[in-house]
Amino acid sequence: QVRLVESGGGLVQAGGSLRLSCAASGRTFSSYAMGWFRRPPGKDREFVAVITWSGIATSYADSVKGRFTISRDNARNTVFLQMNSLKPEDTAVYYCAAGKTYDVLTRTWQYDYWGQGTQVTVSS
Repeated sequence: QVRLVESGGGLVQAGGSLRLSCAASGRTFSSYAMGWFRRPPGKDREFVAVITWSGIATSYADSVKGRFTISRDNARNTVFLQMNSLKPEDTAVYYCAAGKTYDVLTRTWQYDYWGQGTQVTVSS
């Protein structure tokens, strides 16, 4: 059982920065890969970034490479998403997710737990 609560969303001007946090509860937090997803208004959910349980390996969507950084602090049961050089197209509800199973064929994690999301709005 893993419970996830996102925070840190808000309104920011284009070019600005935000740091999202995802606080997790559960004894096995450190054994899960942690991912960030987002759902822009009127669109489907899309992958943003993922970090393995060890924190060594990370992966990013092409749209955020070079601008976003995912990290985790297992001692604090928290995963972060540092977002720099924000663009209006980054506006979305951002979700934190936890996964334990890796699909080698699709090169994706199977996510078992999801947070409720936090709104990020980037104005032009």
